[in-house]
Amino acid sequence: MVIDQKHPLGHIDREIVKQIFVEGKNDYNLAEVARLKIRYQNFPGARDIQFDLDSILQQWEMTEDELFAESRKLHQNSSIYRKKVKGDEEREDWS
Repeated sequence: MVIDQKHPLGHIDREIVKQIFVEGKNDYNLAEVARLKIRYQNFPGARDIQFDLDSILQQWEMTEDELFAESRKLHQNSSIYRKKVKGDEEREDWS
């Protein structure tokens, strides 16, 4: 018998998923769904988050392959996770 595990970031990710449901599809949320799909891929637990991510893709009428293709384009063409820090330099923020 396999027991589902609790992901250490599950409580934070749950809030992100809720926010995505409210805000809908935009570039940032598209990148976030892709990031979370990768995080929970093959994870033995957090089934509610995995289900909600699949539900979001259904609402957006996208397949997982389309999600990842769009996300790759976003990361190549823009700075989805960049933010300004001291001295106006940019750095990646994947938190």
